Amino acid sequence: MTIPALRRRMGVPDRGALSLEAMILFPVLILVLLLVVAFGRIQASGNAVDTAARNAARAASLERDAGAARTAGTDDARAGLRDQGLSCTAVSVDITTDGFDAPLGTAATTTATVSCTVRLSDIGMPGMPGSKTLTSSFTSSIDSYRQRD
Repeated sequence: MTIPALRRRMGVPDRGALSLEAMILFPVLILVLLLVVAFGRIQASGNAVDTAARNAARAASLERDAGAARTAGTDDARAGLRDQGLSCTAVSVDITTDGFDAPLGTAATTTATVSCTVRLSDIGMPGMPGSKTLTSSFTSSIDSYRQRD
């Protein structure tokens, strides 16, 4: 037996019941939708940090010495975050340059680690408290036969 049939049998009028149910469920559904949007925006911000780390590692691997690699990687990571529209309250870019000390003909890599602390109210939903630190690393190969300084 269905609920409306049961109500009719018991003599309970169901006038206004749908309005009451909608009034209770509508705010819950809106809240769930807003949370899905907020988590999606946080994920998109994480992707922006991933892209910045990848670009920084690639820029560093194209340089000929460790100092230029650090500078190029850091500049590229900061520019990438800025271009993605991510406003970080704190940015950390670490470029490992041990690969530039490897002898020619030896496989070598450089790794970029980018950390960005963002306010949840900026990337999630306005008024959301707190902040989140997004971190990503990427390793890029240095050309084994390219002259290094």
